[in-house]
Amino acid sequence: MILGVICLAQLTVLLDNTVLNVAIPSLTRELDASTADIQWMINAYSLVQSGLLLTAGSAADRYGRKKMLVAGLALFGTGSLAAGFSQTTAQLIAARAGMGVGGALLFTTTLAVVMQVFRSEEQPRAIGVWAAVNSLGFATGPLIGGFVLNHFWWGAIFLINLPVAALGLVAVVALVPETKNPQGDRPDLLGAFLSTIGMTSLVFAIISGPSHGWTSSRVLVSAGLAVLVLALFAHWESTIPYPMLDLAFFRDRRFTGAAAGTVLVTFGMGGALFLLTQHLQFVLGYGPLEAGLRTAPLALTVVALNFTGLSAKVLARLGGPVSVLVGMALMATGLVSIATLASGGYAGTLLGLLLIGAGTAVAGPAMAHAIMSSIPPAKAGVGAGINGTLGEFGNGLGVAVLGAVLNARFAAVSLPVALAAATSASERTRLIDSFSSGLENSLLLGASAVLLGGVVAAALLSRAERKEEPSVLAAP
Repeated sequence: MILGVICLAQLTVLLDNTVLNVAIPSLTRELDASTADIQWMINAYSLVQSGLLLTAGSAADRYGRKKMLVAGLALFGTGSLAAGFSQTTAQLIAARAGMGVGGALLFTTTLAVVMQVFRSEEQPRAIGVWAAVNSLGFATGPLIGGFVLNHFWWGAIFLINLPVAALGLVAVVALVPETKNPQGDRPDLLGAFLSTIGMTSLVFAIISGPSHGWTSSRVLVSAGLAVLVLALFAHWESTIPYPMLDLAFFRDRRFTGAAAGTVLVTFGMGGALFLLTQHLQFVLGYGPLEAGLRTAPLALTVVALNFTGLSAKVLARLGGPVSVLVGMALMATGLVSIATLASGGYAGTLLGLLLIGAGTAVAGPAMAHAIMSSIPPAKAGVGAGINGTLGEFGNGLGVAVLGAVLNARFAAVSLPVALAAATSASERTRLIDSFSSGLENSLLLGASAVLLGGVVAAALLSRAERKEEPSVLAAP
């Protein structure tokens, strides 16, 4: 029952990551929102959430994970209410930022509570279910948003969060036990400030790169600030006796292997799925809702394999390193399938999505469990924050880099603009072929990143296990 409550809280966060995309036309029309306004409506949530993940995890460890879970649901519900009744774009952007604070608290505390309430042998399957909810939110967000917009006004896409948040609050108070770091370290306020500023600046630079240019002053200044502040953060954390982020974690091969794998797999997957939605709409001619339906098999495969416990059985049989390698090899093969077969229609895309889903179901929980199990239980909140931060960073970087690869090959502002300016059928065909070629190169690069991540993560995890074996054998 506790896992059900955790998944309910997690689902509210994930739905809001995707549900807004289908409302963009309505927001543009009814709030007279500009392109910049739309970008800030989307990015305000992700910027605040990604910037606060480490701080939120640290606060959960110190003050209590149940308290932070309740606070996250309350903030998320309040922000959703404000967003639903916003009258201006500025109000909606501010409400989305408030929802990002709640989202950061929920993302870190849900995974931390999973690690606290389940025994070590149960954790892989519990993490698998938690990861499956991530995929379920990805799949159902656009579908729920499309249904709501067909029957209600745009604000209803935020108000549907209210009953879920209210139910979650009651269930958390009644069922979830309180856990926190028994040592009660002093709060690392400067570390929290530096990590928030550094990560927000870094994500802002990544988000701004594709639209403003990687050499623009906006990107260079924010990236330079991120490097400076994160360097100060690392120095500060290495000198104080009560660091928010213990840098000794990075000397653990299991931790570094899973961390490297997480960044590379989200790099390849995030960028590839961003490009795939463009292929489905611009090349194959599907509408937004149709495209969402046709990407759903990926998420549904993850849900099926994790909810039935099959992925946990694979992990138990193969072990962590081999599971990560097999899972990421399946994902890379799926991306190659989409790159080479998608031009022939949806069948090649469907095969690729099923392979990616199977690989995600196997590798994702294995890497999350490796990260969380390599960190002391007292620091579970920080561990969840690290896991989320790595995922956000890899995803944003993948969208930016693979998008840049596509733009370098397809030398036009966007395919719809180029097609609208085309004067003949042959020119339209040439543009679509050029776009498809650039998309193929980007997907193959994404596949290479995923496979590299699998090899690196599996090698480091395997070395960590071999290093632990002698000490285990020598134990009395």
